[in-house]
Amino acid sequence: MSEPYSHDHASSSTLHGGDGHDHSASALDPDVEIRDIGEVPAIEVINTVAIHLLSATAVKLGLADDPDAQSQIDLDEARKLINALAGLVTASAPELGDHHALALRDGLRTVQLAFREASSIPDAVGKGPGEKWTGPVN
Repeated sequence: MSEPYSHDHASSSTLHGGDGHDHSASALDPDVEIRDIGEVPAIEVINTVAIHLLSATAVKLGLADDPDAQSQIDLDEARKLINALAGLVTASAPELGDHHALALRDGLRTVQLAFREASSIPDAVGKGPGEKWTGPVN
């Protein structure tokens, strides 16, 4: 990937349905640090992806600060996102160190519990989203 990666702005342009490029005026500011994705530390990339997964899951669980948040609930989509997040967090935890891994595990557990609460048909213990990687969440 030889395309520039804006550390400060890439996450918002990617998350908000863009084409992965930041088209804001600040992207044209010569003072904005532009880095090649190859220069971004792996821990930073992993954390960014995990935060995107957590945010998307919260929206799919109706937890967003939005008046019509309840209309955005989609438990099938939330399950997929939680499974992906659990796999990422579990696999990368040894590399992340306690500080980063703990925060991501807490966020993961929070959305797992929120899923359980939102579901009208509860999964069996150990069969909920992400529990294949995390173990049972109660």
